[in-house]
Amino acid sequence: MASPGTIDTRGSDFARLAHRITEAGLLDRRPVYYAVRMSIAALVYLGCWALFAWVGDSWLQLLVAVLMAVVFTQLGFLAHDLGHRQVFRTRRPSDIAGLIIGNFGVGLGWGWWNTKHNRHHANPNHEDHDPDVSPAVIVWSQEQAANSSGLPRFIARYQAFWFFPLLTLEAWHLHIASFKALLNPAAKRRRLELTLLVTHFVLYFGLIFTILPIGKALLFLLVHQGLFGLYLGCTFAPNHKGMPVLTKEDKLDFLRKQVLTSRNVRGNLFTDVALGQLNYQIEHHLFPHMPAPNLRRAQPIVERYCAEIGVDYLQTRLLTSYGQALSHLHEVGANLRQR
Repeated sequence: MASPGTIDTRGSDFARLAHRITEAGLLDRRPVYYAVRMSIAALVYLGCWALFAWVGDSWLQLLVAVLMAVVFTQLGFLAHDLGHRQVFRTRRPSDIAGLIIGNFGVGLGWGWWNTKHNRHHANPNHEDHDPDVSPAVIVWSQEQAANSSGLPRFIARYQAFWFFPLLTLEAWHLHIASFKALLNPAAKRRRLELTLLVTHFVLYFGLIFTILPIGKALLFLLVHQGLFGLYLGCTFAPNHKGMPVLTKEDKLDFLRKQVLTSRNVRGNLFTDVALGQLNYQIEHHLFPHMPAPNLRRAQPIVERYCAEIGVDYLQTRLLTSYGQALSHLHEVGANLRQR
């Protein structure tokens, strides 16, 4: 792949692509699709809790926990689409639905996550501006590894092996980060979001510990939240991990900044559903307002256009994408392993 900073950039390239996409009608809303999808999601979500109550004090609840992890993640995909205004044209209905699904439905702060995710879209894989590659427990570049200390430094040596196990903690991390963000008095809709978030967890823990004895309840929590986090992480990991990490020296136009830092996952209908259609990450980053079901149709248009203008366009299979991401993480820790 060409070095991001050495590619000739021309600002009109994206405008020409956008014209093709618009002419194909791929930015048009899909109200029927989303009405059906949201209705099914709501019915399945309520059905899961009804199943939980019906199964009662049984080890079969661990299977319910697995099912609920899948449903919670699928609701997260819906919240993601709402955040990009793929569903409604205006902010108000998007925010209302996002608050219901995010804060009340799955216990993730809508406002905090939306702000964080928009920063990621503005500067994907940028060391200084993308919160998704900020050094934390995992580090994303050799410079971050060299500057790490304590637990991150210990993990960075073999972080490729730690990556998937650590994803089982991702849901808890998101829950805690949501509360921390809302403790800031300057947070928008602070009282409303806190009320919905607290209501979610009061009902969530209340139902689990009322119906299950403490041992089974704790195991249910571990399975449900662990798989919820793992599923979310496995969905997002192929998108940018292992792709070029940008710095302030890299001067790219919008199209190249989005395409060169993103990776598509090739697949079929099952892959599209399982990954929330975010496997078309390049198209999604170029056109974040595009309804998710249109991304599959946009993919060949974008790929052909990138070939025409000489921009590298990466599309791999799912397991290959994980391999590339893990190889990058292992390479980042190489210098630390030599000490």
